[in-house]
Amino acid sequence: MPYYSIRDNYSNGTVGDYLKSTILGNSDLSIVSAYFTIHAYDALKSKLNEIRNLRFLFGEPTFVRSDALQEAKAREYSIVDDRISVPIESRLMQKRISLECSKWLREKAEIRSMVQPNFLHGKMYFVKQTSGIKKAIVGSSNFTVNGLGLGRSRNIELNTIIDSDRDRSELLGWFDSIWNDSTGLVEDVKDEVLKYLERLYVENSPKFLYFKTLFEIFGDYVKDQESNDLLDQESSFYDSQIWNALYDFQKDGVRGAINKIMKHNGCIIADSVGLGKTYEALAVIKYFELLNARVLVLCPKKLSNNWTIYQASQNNMLNPFTNDRFGYTVLYHTDIGRTNGISHANGIDLANFNWGAYDLVVLDESHNFRGNPMETERGNGDIRMNRAKFLMEKVVKSGPRTRVLMLSATPVNNTLRDLRNQIAFITEGREDALYEACGIRDIGQTLKNAQMAFTNWAETEEIRSKTSVLLERLDSSFFKLLDELTIARSRKHVKGFYKIEAIGGFPAREKPFSVYPDIDLDNRFPSYDSINKQILEYRLSVFNPSSYVKPEKRTKYEEMAGRQVLNFTQEDRENFLIGMMKVNFLKRLESSIRSFEISLNRTIEKIEKLQAKISDFIAMNQCSQEQSLEEFQPSEDELEEDGEDIDQWQVGKKLRFDLADIDVESWLTDLNNDKDALIGLYNSAFAVSSSRDAKLALLKEIIKKKVNNPFNPLNKKVIVFTAFADTAKYLYDNLKEWVTEELGLHCGLVTGSFTQTTFGRNNFDSILTNFSPVSKNRSQIPGMNANEQIDILVATDCISEGQNLQDCDYLINYDIHWNPVRIIQRFGRIDRLGSKNKTVQLVNFWPTKDLDNYINLRERVEARMALVDVTATGEDNILNTEQIEDLISDDLKYRNRQLKKLQNEVLDIEDTGESVSLTDFTLDDFRIELQNFLRENRKQLEEAPLGLYALVPAPGNEPDGYNAPREYSQSERDIIKPGVIFCLSQKEASDGNEKVNPLNPYFLVYIREDGTVRFNYTNAKQILEIYRRLCQNQEAPNEVLVEIFNRDTNNGEKMNRYSELLRKAVNEIIQVFTGRQIRMLMGQRDAVLPLENHQPREVGDFELVTWLIVR
Repeated sequence: MPYYSIRDNYSNGTVGDYLKSTILGNSDLSIVSAYFTIHAYDALKSKLNEIRNLRFLFGEPTFVRSDALQEAKAREYSIVDDRISVPIESRLMQKRISLECSKWLREKAEIRSMVQPNFLHGKMYFVKQTSGIKKAIVGSSNFTVNGLGLGRSRNIELNTIIDSDRDRSELLGWFDSIWNDSTGLVEDVKDEVLKYLERLYVENSPKFLYFKTLFEIFGDYVKDQESNDLLDQESSFYDSQIWNALYDFQKDGVRGAINKIMKHNGCIIADSVGLGKTYEALAVIKYFELLNARVLVLCPKKLSNNWTIYQASQNNMLNPFTNDRFGYTVLYHTDIGRTNGISHANGIDLANFNWGAYDLVVLDESHNFRGNPMETERGNGDIRMNRAKFLMEKVVKSGPRTRVLMLSATPVNNTLRDLRNQIAFITEGREDALYEACGIRDIGQTLKNAQMAFTNWAETEEIRSKTSVLLERLDSSFFKLLDELTIARSRKHVKGFYKIEAIGGFPAREKPFSVYPDIDLDNRFPSYDSINKQILEYRLSVFNPSSYVKPEKRTKYEEMAGRQVLNFTQEDRENFLIGMMKVNFLKRLESSIRSFEISLNRTIEKIEKLQAKISDFIAMNQCSQEQSLEEFQPSEDELEEDGEDIDQWQVGKKLRFDLADIDVESWLTDLNNDKDALIGLYNSAFAVSSSRDAKLALLKEIIKKKVNNPFNPLNKKVIVFTAFADTAKYLYDNLKEWVTEELGLHCGLVTGSFTQTTFGRNNFDSILTNFSPVSKNRSQIPGMNANEQIDILVATDCISEGQNLQDCDYLINYDIHWNPVRIIQRFGRIDRLGSKNKTVQLVNFWPTKDLDNYINLRERVEARMALVDVTATGEDNILNTEQIEDLISDDLKYRNRQLKKLQNEVLDIEDTGESVSLTDFTLDDFRIELQNFLRENRKQLEEAPLGLYALVPAPGNEPDGYNAPREYSQSERDIIKPGVIFCLSQKEASDGNEKVNPLNPYFLVYIREDGTVRFNYTNAKQILEIYRRLCQNQEAPNEVLVEIFNRDTNNGEKMNRYSELLRKAVNEIIQVFTGRQIRMLMGQRDAVLPLENHQPREVGDFELVTWLIVR
């Protein structure tokens, strides 16, 4: 039933239509409303622009300056309609509308506001026409698009037309009495309204827009952090020596780590090499020690001095933090699981040590614990835990609640299984530990799904080059997991986010110098390729007893060995071992002719011992003789120091064979053939003495040239790295006299098991201190000779992690480690933040110029070797054998592409993932940057409206005089083209969408001007980095760009081009959102999709937060 005097914006007409019909030219208009919005003005502007005067009274305190506002925390300013009222495209017109509205208000309006909140609830619209006719309507409708009934929402209002002259007269008198009140009931706010409107149409600086975007995305997170701020500014923590020794980026990392540890029980600091993880960890330790926490540090034995030096109990003269009185305990990784003996780190008796008494455990180089926690039964029935299992059961789970801080530049070495096993220490192995805080139902399943996505992404090189494809396929919970538990900053990030020039910066990297030495100066030793072919044909039967088991006895040994995952038999394992030995021969030949010769000799001796044992068995005509054959397996002396193959080397060691079950005659024949072949090769190698060693001669030549022509003033230092201790000793023995007598310098040798030097004390720490006296603070150590130092250091990978040797500027890789990460770790010893050297040089010794052939060989011989590592652990693989083999093959090709790159460039750790690393999934840099900006700019960000934009030039399009922050790299130029970066948010409820959208409810899209979406919302980190890169230090709008934009759009009137880009961006979001849901449903057994009514379906479901126009 229609009502004449009611306007409900539903079935009885709208307030907006009523005003359109009653507002005539030169009318006087009086309004009482809690809100005023520019979009309501725009809907009625054809009428409103013709009035003579407006008196607008805010019924709630808005834009007032009184104390009552602060006390009552009055409503937010409301000049822009809420998210539901207007189409998203209207936000693009915001500048034009606000500019017109501002001009109209300035010319025709008076604006006042109630001062007390909740004092005036009614709404009123009173029109006085020039003819004297008065019109009025009162009720519930605010001066907004929806309030006037002109928006998308059809809310029912209750408004009544006042049709009595007496009632209209009384209504106007009532309004006049409030409007003219002099008792403090109202306040003039016109200037404040106009100032606020100015924010909507004034050109914004790119820098402010960047931080407004961060504020909207991360504002709630920052607010939570501040409300639960664990770092009280008054705390003595900020007075500690360690805190004040940190750089800004390190302080930010410490804040983030402490918050993560307190929230989730642990954190992984995965900053790149050379960024100071040890100092960050010391600051975290100090924080917890101030809370009276007991702290245990577990570190590799070789890094003991990195930690014991700071312990108050050690009274070390080199400790720069004596006032901090660090009280933590230090044990070695190798101490874990020991139940007797003394730990030499702190002299602790392990027989009586309470492993479970600690509140915080710091696990240095945590990637060493990436293996599965396992236990095995010994022959006497005792259960033995491996180190990972012991750490979990006896340290983390035992005693009081134990928090865990892990440090590693390479927490993921091969697969995401590495990461899962480290995260397990934080969660005590509970897969649902992060469900309540982060919504991650199953950590293990999340990482398995991510590993599958990585595997599928890596199927072809073409797809692999597109990082965006991978990020689209990854589950949002994976992003959430890494973001919540890791601090990961790369050298690139630190240079981008912080002003590091003030602290010395990084040294410049010269292009690597690659050399390809011959083996024999007399050219009488076979070529590298020829040796490879010979070795690959050897049977090496000494390591393969299973092949000679008589057919009728095979079942017996298969049962004894057990069949592990994917049906790997004992014979399979022995074949892997033979393959590994062949690989090792090649690696040792690459390293040095001497190392190769030693390896051949060891193998020949093992063959001779086995031949003698078999011959004795035959001669004695025994019926049975069990042998473990363990002594005939490859020894650990064969391995690279700190190599990754130690577990693989153990395969099949303890299986006992009865020689009566073996065809010993056939075995002896093959052993003889192997021995003859190896002796021939050994004799050739033995003949190449040090005087004939072409590689050694070239090394001397390179060292001499560097010493005589230092490129950093007076710096003659050189580190020579090798993977093998045998090579290291050989080099030192042949360099020390030459270095001392011909170069007049001192030389040192450092390996994992022995050291030598021509100067100072012959121990690990003294040699490194004398080699890098400045970085090691030698001048503060009493009793050390400060007049001389070691300039030439030969070392194995026992110092490739955790050591600061930045006095040196020249590093030689005498052999190329097959894992490029190790090469990067080596270079990280001298390529460090704060180096005194302007430049650093890497020299790589390659075994052959034919690198393609060389790398193909590596792929062939190593692919099958890697398979045993995946399968022999008992891991419940979700892939079949063929898929695993394909994955390993891909991974090796991947590694080897990086090795080839090392010929021409120095790689960072994050580069080894071909543009994918942990830094791609953590957003703390942006949160911390926002927190720092908020200290002085909070009010501006809080009051800034949505829908703001700014203008920046694409690389190469900068107008004259434009102050670009720094030169763009070629890759940045290739990626950043003209277009728009939109930041959008869902208007309605979006709970549960975080499964599909890591930044829920916010979406970032970078779309180029041709309509191509370069990055969708799954690439949030990449988009934010581009956003930041373009806006960095741009503190004012560029007038040239503004003028061009205003001309192109007719001052914001013609926005069709941007409306179309916005529609395409939204369509991309919806398409990707739907695709991710489908993949979840198909790929996860426990998938739970977001509620249907929470999923974005159309353009109208989104609000425009900010937009950055790239011209």
